[in-house]
Amino acid sequence: MGFLFTRANLSEKQAEVSTVLGVTSSLSKKHWVWRAAENESQIDRIAEIMALQCGVSRVIARMMVLRGVTPEQAQNYLKPLLQNLFPDPLCLFDMDKAADRIARAVMQGEVVGVFGDYDVDGTCASVILADVLGSLGCHVLTYIPDRIAEGYGPNRKALEKLVTQGASLLICVDCGTTAADVLNPIADHVDIIVIDHHKSEDVLPSIMAVVNPNRAECSSGLHSLCATALTFFVMVATRRVLREARWFSTTHPEPDLKRQLDLVALATVCDVMSLQGLNRALVTQGLKIMAQRHRLGLSVLMEIAGITKEPDAFSCGFVLGPRINAGGRIAKATLGLDLLLCQDEPLAQQIALELDEVNRRRQRVEATILDHAIACAEEQKQAGRGVLVISGKDWSLGVVGIVAGRIKEYFNRPTLVGSEQEEGLIKGSGRSVVGIDLGCAIIAARQAGLLKTGGGHAMAVGFSVEKHRLAELQDFLDTYYPQAVGLPESADLSVDAMLCVSGATVAFAQQMAVMAPFGADNPEPMIVFSYVTVLFHERIGRERQTLRVFLQDENGGRLKALLFRADETPLAKALEETTRPLLHVAGYLRAENWHDRTDVTFFIQDVAYA
Repeated sequence: MGFLFTRANLSEKQAEVSTVLGVTSSLSKKHWVWRAAENESQIDRIAEIMALQCGVSRVIARMMVLRGVTPEQAQNYLKPLLQNLFPDPLCLFDMDKAADRIARAVMQGEVVGVFGDYDVDGTCASVILADVLGSLGCHVLTYIPDRIAEGYGPNRKALEKLVTQGASLLICVDCGTTAADVLNPIADHVDIIVIDHHKSEDVLPSIMAVVNPNRAECSSGLHSLCATALTFFVMVATRRVLREARWFSTTHPEPDLKRQLDLVALATVCDVMSLQGLNRALVTQGLKIMAQRHRLGLSVLMEIAGITKEPDAFSCGFVLGPRINAGGRIAKATLGLDLLLCQDEPLAQQIALELDEVNRRRQRVEATILDHAIACAEEQKQAGRGVLVISGKDWSLGVVGIVAGRIKEYFNRPTLVGSEQEEGLIKGSGRSVVGIDLGCAIIAARQAGLLKTGGGHAMAVGFSVEKHRLAELQDFLDTYYPQAVGLPESADLSVDAMLCVSGATVAFAQQMAVMAPFGADNPEPMIVFSYVTVLFHERIGRERQTLRVFLQDENGGRLKALLFRADETPLAKALEETTRPLLHVAGYLRAENWHDRTDVTFFIQDVAYA
């Protein structure tokens, strides 16, 4: 692979230095470092074995090793097939009880009430239940709560409404594990099943079944499955029970559950689940189903969103997911569900267009909050705060989590962002950085009596706190994680390889594509081009927020590149400088198909002056 450099083919003296090209503070304030692994000394040996074993180049094999892939896992990594990786659903605690009860509901033609969370995962899980159980003869009632009026998790009023409408079985998806106080009284009158993946230090509900790989009693090891994937497992187990009961016939055809994998892929990516092992197979196969565009609502949304090629993880996480989520954030919570269940094309078009517009409105709302939040965060950082805690009056509760994520990325600090409510409460969300478990800190704060509610995971939390105790909460978090003060200004940018522009070929981009789908625990290879100049630049797109440039290196090689969300960022300014300075650029190299032609495009993530 001419003109390509990794840490492996540098001189021994160069390889000892982790910094790439001496970039310690890029225009995004990032320190560029070589992607490292715990067994750095053995990487080359393992990569050589893997390259011979799998028929890939040593460069690709090395990238695989740096993502934790072992020679034993390599074949399943490159060809992730469900037949090789799908476990017995009954390995999940309470799965037998859940499958038996749902199968009984099918055979008796019962009314089933489905209560789902308002995000992509809860919506997709609800759609699978409604789609499959509906096809099997059940009458399915669905309920997605309003984020602002009802908050997260099951509420008694909504569940009682489902029971009043005739539901004899309630299924809560992507929520319910922590809702014993709500579910237990209702369980005296109706059967309840929870399908969830959230952790809880509380007592579980006393209901028929809690299918959750993260409950203490579950030894399945399937901790990284999202609720939609778990719902798919429940349907597989239910189908098995119905087969054993010989219920399927010409009048009761067996459902093709593989058709539901498009939603499993979408939710797994959007819920930022690990894309290794079983999840990798679920997403890979799910994207193939999605490409067939058999689900009307999803197909229409892809068309409106401009997805003309085969969908990938990026399409799910950054194009489809935000639009489906938008309704639950600042509009009608059921819009995403309505779209994915829709069978009427004109109506699907109408809903998809509404979601597209709501998503643009969400972006505008987010932008107005973000400017003020950044200013507050800057003040707190200058004051020596390690954990940033920000709130504002009339901030949309539906976007504070996104804003917290933006602040976290910008300042490399754990961040909580809240919306001040009329009742004197601040409700909000938090996002953390690698190495700091914000979920543990929030649970500790709740147990200390500082929070009204609070919980979550290492990287994402939800909370509510009385306004007059906000400063006390920040003091508690700073004490809980004193190391947060010493975090660098920005997270390191991990680089896989440096490449000459002339070496940026379609063939090399396609080689890297065998490592897709990319996402959590399987990052897309970060490539650096050094000492390049910008030959040409222009703003494109509806909002003129995409910058298209042509790069040229000292050997005369030329490459088309794009920078998204350019606005007036330091990266865009450097690329648009009329003096054409020498630059180092980092990003993703992809083979793109357009009008039956395959070309290579570089997607810029960071820039540094050379």
